Amino acid sequence: MKIFLFTLLSFCLSSAAYAAGKEVTYTINDQAYQGYYVSPSADAPLVLLIHDWDGLTDYEVKRADMLAEMGYSVFAADLFGAGVRPTKMEDKRQHTGELYKDRTKMNSLMNGALDVAKEQGANTGNTVVMGYCFGGAAVLEMARSGADVKGFATFHGGLTTPEGQDYSKTKGKLLIMHGSADTAITMDQFAALTNELESSGINHEMITYSGAPHAFTVFGSDRYREDADKKSWQRFSEFLKEVTQ
Repeated sequence: MKIFLFTLLSFCLSSAAYAAGKEVTYTINDQAYQGYYVSPSADAPLVLLIHDWDGLTDYEVKRADMLAEMGYSVFAADLFGAGVRPTKMEDKRQHTGELYKDRTKMNSLMNGALDVAKEQGANTGNTVVMGYCFGGAAVLEMARSGADVKGFATFHGGLTTPEGQDYSKTKGKLLIMHGSADTAITMDQFAALTNELESSGINHEMITYSGAPHAFTVFGSDRYREDADKKSWQRFSEFLKEVTQ
């Protein structure tokens, strides 16, 4: 189980390659949120990182710091609200379910997070959006909305397209990374999305990893698969270089 440690968010990072990350408290539609921002330089490409259904925890902070070491600014957005970091299954389902039912709000939170990143000095004109699990589904929602960014990447994220939606407005390339042993998000859903993107003419790359279950990138969990995690991270690293300036 991931434990959220906001006390770690403002610590001085040992690497001299980038400035210390910091917690950012912000407001969207009169509700408070707590994100995390780290940047090696003002002109660095930006990665907007969307958390899984645990909310923004130390896992996303670690991934953000890994990206900062690679030369990217990162804003890890908060889609649940300040202090809302569910640990019980029913609470996770509640908070994700509320956003799945209100896609307008989901998009407004992600676009609002981009605005906050810009206020922090991020180069939002050169952005890739990425997410894990629930965050992956949110990333695809943002792609369908027509968000003007360079690319969208998902790790073991939700893949189904809601009724009445399509990818006709999508800008930027899609990178979908999925475990072929995932029983929560099936290979049938993976194939359906492949067919949908191909028929829509969307620039995409979709990869499966043998033996990888759902949440295969989560360090320390019984679902973690080192081989799939390393391979998917390497491909994502290459993707960032390809689509950002």
